[in-house]
Amino acid sequence: MNIENIRPEDIEKRSMEIIESELGDTSQLSEQEKLVVKRVIHTTADFDYLHNLKFSENAVKNGLAALESGAVIITDTNMAKAGISRPALSFLGCEIHCFMSDNDVAERAGKNGTTRAVVSMDKAAELFHDRKTIFVIGNAPTALLRVCDHIRSGKIKPSLVIGAPVGFVNVVQSKKLIMECGIEYIVADGRKGGSSVSAAVMNALLYQLYQR
Repeated sequence: MNIENIRPEDIEKRSMEIIESELGDTSQLSEQEKLVVKRVIHTTADFDYLHNLKFSENAVKNGLAALESGAVIITDTNMAKAGISRPALSFLGCEIHCFMSDNDVAERAGKNGTTRAVVSMDKAAELFHDRKTIFVIGNAPTALLRVCDHIRSGKIKPSLVIGAPVGFVNVVQSKKLIMECGIEYIVADGRKGGSSVSAAVMNALLYQLYQR
């Protein structure tokens, strides 16, 4: 058994070297898109994301421009929010919000007979409709569907939507719809995804600006 002797500060670098060596053909990706794919694989150890991650034409470009202008980032879980780099957000002057645990969100969800994820997206649309926004959805397909509703109604026009809900009920459908909404997207196609995946996509964009 060959155990590598790696200094703690070099573990991520070595991991990325291993990923690069095993990644295979990436000719379909731009260099910036490839950095996103590698970050997600680093987080999940799942090379399926080389094929599962779908990028609209200007997704990375729009996302980076929004971050440089101090975008508001909205997540559908506190786990995703916690996983997104605070130093990078602070460096770029970006805000980040998750409304899932807010009392008013729980009350409205109960009153309306819907999910807190839906009401969280409603609250984000109400508060930030006139701001540059990036939606980071890694858990609830109902959140992604609601974002799509608000886009189609003209209530919001996000700079980027990261869509990576995980699971079985309406997961594939919600991703398909967001890719047809006429906005820039990075989507984990199929059933795979999760809060860690959505946070990894966001961090991959942030690090392109923060670590350059």
